[in-house]
Amino acid sequence: MSRDDGDVDIYLPPNEMRAVLHKDRVKVRIVRFDRKGRPEGRVVEIIERSEQPIIGRLLQESGVWLVAPEDKRYGQDILIPKNAIGTAKPGQVVVVELMEPPALFGQPVGRIKEVLGEVDDPGMEIEIAVRKYSVPHEFSDACIALARGLPDKVRPQDKRHRVDLTDVPLVTIDGEDARDFDDAVYCEPSTQGRGKSAVKGWRLLVAIADVSHYVDTGSAIDIDAYERATSVYFPRRVIPMLPEKLSNGLCSLNPEVERLCMVCDMFVTVEGEVAAYQFYPAVMWSHARFTYTEVAAILANTKGPEAARRKERVGDLLNLSDVYHALLAARQKRGAVDFETVETQIVCDENGRIEKIVPRTRNEAHRLIEEAMLAANVCSADFIGQSKHAGLFRVHEGPTPEKNELLRNYLKATGVGMTISDNPAPAEFQAIAMATKERPDAQQIHSMLLRSMQQAIYTPINAGHFGLAFEAYTHFTSPIRRYPDLLVHRVIKAILGKTKYHLPVLPTPGEAHAKLSRRIEKSDAAKLKLSGQKPKKASAEQMAWLAAGLHCSANERRADEASRDVEAWLKCKYMREHLGEEYSGVVTAATSFGIFVTLDAMYVEGLVHITELGGEYFRFDEARQELRGERTGMRYAIGSRVRVQVSRVDLDGRRIDFRLMREGEELLSRAMKDKGLAHDGAARGAADGLPAKASQKRARKAEVARERAPKSPIHELKAAVKKAASKTRGHKSRRKP
Repeated sequence: MSRDDGDVDIYLPPNEMRAVLHKDRVKVRIVRFDRKGRPEGRVVEIIERSEQPIIGRLLQESGVWLVAPEDKRYGQDILIPKNAIGTAKPGQVVVVELMEPPALFGQPVGRIKEVLGEVDDPGMEIEIAVRKYSVPHEFSDACIALARGLPDKVRPQDKRHRVDLTDVPLVTIDGEDARDFDDAVYCEPSTQGRGKSAVKGWRLLVAIADVSHYVDTGSAIDIDAYERATSVYFPRRVIPMLPEKLSNGLCSLNPEVERLCMVCDMFVTVEGEVAAYQFYPAVMWSHARFTYTEVAAILANTKGPEAARRKERVGDLLNLSDVYHALLAARQKRGAVDFETVETQIVCDENGRIEKIVPRTRNEAHRLIEEAMLAANVCSADFIGQSKHAGLFRVHEGPTPEKNELLRNYLKATGVGMTISDNPAPAEFQAIAMATKERPDAQQIHSMLLRSMQQAIYTPINAGHFGLAFEAYTHFTSPIRRYPDLLVHRVIKAILGKTKYHLPVLPTPGEAHAKLSRRIEKSDAAKLKLSGQKPKKASAEQMAWLAAGLHCSANERRADEASRDVEAWLKCKYMREHLGEEYSGVVTAATSFGIFVTLDAMYVEGLVHITELGGEYFRFDEARQELRGERTGMRYAIGSRVRVQVSRVDLDGRRIDFRLMREGEELLSRAMKDKGLAHDGAARGAADGLPAKASQKRARKAEVARERAPKSPIHELKAAVKKAASKTRGHKSRRKP
């Protein structure tokens, strides 16, 4: 159970979970502590029942209809009366609305609210995720009607009081599969001042789609956009924050059409410092739609075929490259944290099946656009801060004292020879990253550096951005897909117009908002305790902005969780086709119950349970983040190279299990594969050089481990059905043929 005060979770044993379900709010009394000091509780009161619908598969066994929840945390199957099934068929994925909550001696009862389809239907994983995480995926009728009434193109009256930039060769640079274009860029050499005091540099224009011109505060489109707070990206599908007419049409900076934009016009010195900037509304004309791959090829070879096709824009791209290198030098001087991490892209066929999983490589064009956007975002934060107007900042704080201490111990234990101060600067992290990048365990060290940092949030209280080493930072560059950016645009326009922007009346915060709010309150209380300061009472306006920031931050996490859930589902389906196959991989995490391994060839992560590591006791060393065998001293730490076999895939639990392969086992496995024989437990014993009795003993141990391992929902469902049927009929149930 997750506590409201943010303290350590309380364990509820199975008998205490019979009358409650996942997401219910309860009052609990702590009755004991286990040998590790973890609290165990007893439910004394059910405060509030969750109203969230439950997604699962409809099954019939021994005449009883049940839904096995897709989310294992529910822990109980839902009984469905015959008259509440509707048109659903056995095996289909359905959405259930509870009619009766669970009781100590009775299962929950529900009715089928919606039939999603068959479990193997293309896109089913997305349909499940949007409902599981309560992601709004249908626009209101009022929103659709309002969007339909918007113009199809920029009208003469829309251009009033705007700077005409249609003759400036602004271009967009995005991915091959991009459909909405938020930003356009242009750069030219420039000089500020005259004579001996003249400063050389570049004029950098970042033009961002002016969504705020079409989405009025408090309108039906605005209400739906706020509820979503962000677009959600899945493989092959996007759930947009704005209706398609805006996101892919009127607001998207498509090539060779007029579009309204907000411009951050900057002068960047040769040292990479933004010496001057101004904001203004404009009308633009995108002169080209580039892809990252295309721009990287042109910059790598200005006489190549890509450059020949775009020869009129090559000079502008070279100017952008020059200003990028200046901004990059300033970034390095600033000491911003810059780890190179591997992101993956799932490539699916037209039926939604994974064809391959490939690394998403970042080239110079990606970094060029990133630095331009960072510069515009910093100017936005500075503009809002200088005006003293309320707004949302993107805040990323340094590590907590607890994580600071954990990281120090780790660096000491691994013999890095460097450490961090009590109040570390980003440059300290970057220095450690640079000093260790050639070490064999560099990935392990960089992973620990990343894990020690906090997550970034949206808040009206500026506390800087630790990772980027900025004193003030906000999001200005993506109003098509992020609501905080839209709010920043409105605030900037209000400052330019010498007025004040007031937030609309916002909907009631959701569960994710409340959870994040408790976490932040706990963090703030700890900081106040350390500083000895008394908490300041926030004004009504600041409270409104705090609520908006919390809502956007929580929904950003919700979108990330939903995307990860879909990716995990797809990877599990993909790996089901590779059961029994062997792969090389690297340990990406070590825990007290095993190691997580990411496969080299597929970028898929799975668990090697501690019982699969060998016939000895392994102890988890938290300081070194490794498992170490007490008898042999065998170590498994982040970055260790291993070879594994895909042993089990649990689609419902989004879990892939690996079995560690040793040298002898690999040879035997290959030999048996050549002969078409199975690689069973006895063969494993022989491969380890064990006598028959030892092999049988290991087999028995493995069988016990399997019995104790968490069962899949289907197995749990069958057990529950048999139990229920035996109670109702008074005799042992028999499965229908």
